[in-house]
Amino acid sequence: MAVPQNKVTRSRRNMRRSHDSLVAANPAECPSCGELKRPHHVCGACGHYDDREVVAKAAETDLDDDAA
Repeated sequence: MAVPQNKVTRSRRNMRRSHDSLVAANPAECPSCGELKRPHHVCGACGHYDDREVVAKAAETDLDDDAA
């Protein structure tokens, strides 16, 4: 059975966890629409990546008309 030989102090435990913190996102501005997007990802607003459209955006539909 795995039982620690000695107690791990709060200081040593927290030093081990020093690299587990979350880092803030690094958003970049989309060159085609100006919205913030994640680097090296397709823009969610316009569907462009590297100055070309890779995801065609569908025309927005009004949900009130479709539900009736």
